Amino acid sequence: MRTTTRPWGHFEQLATQETVTVKTITVSPGERLSLQRHRRRAELWQILDGPMSVVVGSHGWLAEPGELVWVPRGQRHRMANPGTRPRRVLEIAFGDFTEEDVERLEDDYHRD
Repeated sequence: MRTTTRPWGHFEQLATQETVTVKTITVSPGERLSLQRHRRRAELWQILDGPMSVVVGSHGWLAEPGELVWVPRGQRHRMANPGTRPRRVLEIAFGDFTEEDVERLEDDYHRD
């Protein structure tokens, strides 16, 4: 990510000439995604509503709205909504995006 200052403020450039997939993830109250990793992509999350509980590698914390979370390729990760209302995360995936690239290490819904 690159930040550029302008007289009116600044902008953050999240991607330049990269192969990316962009999606918004909505997590229901009290729910969490599987603990997973990807071999063919890295991810950048921007927390839109929050706080959102996140784990990247062995580090876990409550990420606040506006916070950017980098998930390197191959790193285990998870997000969860500890709140009482749905919360959203903007996800930018860098690399070869396919749902077959999801390796679930733990899953509350018993998926492979």
